[in-house]
Amino acid sequence: MGEAIESEEAEPLPRLCGLCGASVVDGTGVHAIVPDSSAIHVHDPALDGNRSLTACSTAHLGELQQKYHARPFVNAELWAGKIARALRRYPGGLSRERLVAETGLNLLQIEAAENWSNHRPRHHHRRAPDNDTPEVP
Repeated sequence: MGEAIESEEAEPLPRLCGLCGASVVDGTGVHAIVPDSSAIHVHDPALDGNRSLTACSTAHLGELQQKYHARPFVNAELWAGKIARALRRYPGGLSRERLVAETGLNLLQIEAAENWSNHRPRHHHRRAPDNDTPEVP
């Protein structure tokens, strides 16, 4: 009782090709970073807005890069992500002043992010009615 148990070093999880899902073993994949306003790093704000891509081949990496380059970079989306990260750290909420300090955004950027969040298209998954089952709103 009370003995320390040494944990074995965990093997790193295999990375997957972002296009086909094939396992990419160390040294065999190709990588790139592309601008993406939906990419918010868990902890490091300096990495926000950049998505790291991994692919099994240069052809698949090219297709992934084209996909992200075709997607518009929306500053308000990036700002909304920064706000969401701050609010996850402070689930009780933050005053406007504290939100500015936590996100590095100004009040105009915070307002733009809120407007973007409130007006972006929402994807609702509706069930097809079967028999008399009402449709889920």
